[in-house]
Amino acid sequence: MEKILNLLNIANTAIPKEKKLITTSISKASWYLKKGDPVAIPTETVYGLAANIYDEKAIKKIFEIKKRPAFNPLIVHVASIDSMEEVAVNIPPIAYTLAEKFWPGPLTLILEKKSTILDCITAGKKTVAVRMPNHKMTLELIKRVGFPLAAPSANPFGSISPTSAQHVANYFKKELNVVLDGGECEKGIESTIVGFENGKVILYRLGVISKEMIESVVGEVELLNVDENQPKAPGMLLKHYAPKTKMIMSEYPIKCANEMLGSKIGLLLFGNEDLPNSRYIIKNLSEKGDVSEAAKNLYANMHQLDEMGLELIIAQKFPDYGIGKSINDRLSRACWSEMNYTSTNIFSE
Repeated sequence: MEKILNLLNIANTAIPKEKKLITTSISKASWYLKKGDPVAIPTETVYGLAANIYDEKAIKKIFEIKKRPAFNPLIVHVASIDSMEEVAVNIPPIAYTLAEKFWPGPLTLILEKKSTILDCITAGKKTVAVRMPNHKMTLELIKRVGFPLAAPSANPFGSISPTSAQHVANYFKKELNVVLDGGECEKGIESTIVGFENGKVILYRLGVISKEMIESVVGEVELLNVDENQPKAPGMLLKHYAPKTKMIMSEYPIKCANEMLGSKIGLLLFGNEDLPNSRYIIKNLSEKGDVSEAAKNLYANMHQLDEMGLELIIAQKFPDYGIGKSINDRLSRACWSEMNYTSTNIFSE
């Protein structure tokens, strides 16, 4: 009955006349979501490719558009803490503690799923990933459509995540009808993901909310953030977030570049370092050494370097704690291959 009512509501609503792919119209995004089409949405972390969690065909379209493997679960986005109970059961008190501390915000909770949650969302697992994004436009959209949204990042599987509407349009201008433009993402890297096992908090993906921040609320947290076969959460595969251009990571990127034979090299740097007459293409994530600013700028600068036809991108390794550890996680996955690991080791001394 609910599905029939939704269809009637769509029929009674005028088809959006605006033909632009990138739009600020929540009404247009709502219309397509109710119709059963995925829509790109803004969040404070990265842009997501969203669909109605109760529409199996729409969810499968997400996997098809992204070319995402079916074993990799999606995150369900809700508009309130109370909405957790719409998608999850047996929610531990510690989950509510974390939600009250960090929601709305970049923290995803792995919870026991409700029977109404589709297996294609959870990759057949008994758990579901849930978060409340900190973006007014998307929260308003979720409230307006009347159902939670399942949404991975709005990029082809394994590619650099999008932090602007234009990034999404560059990827999917032929596949999507709507990219809801909410501006540049405030945080710039994906949400932190935690789960709960035998009374312990498990950290499955590093993010803007650091391990130290979570431990200040719940005590010691175990890190378990790699699984190539049956990941319990998104972002656990070794290779991810990667540009088309070959990329390595080094503690000494300038020294590394100077020892290379090629001249078309891009440097992804951090902090204020004097580089007179440099022959390299340089993107500084934060000249003042602010790791939050660096996280916000990370993917945007990776996109820019990736479009320059370079032979190599060399990323500077960050201090390996707090948000710096989360940035290193993204960089290491973007660089991952046997050759890149070898190069990283050579230039880390």
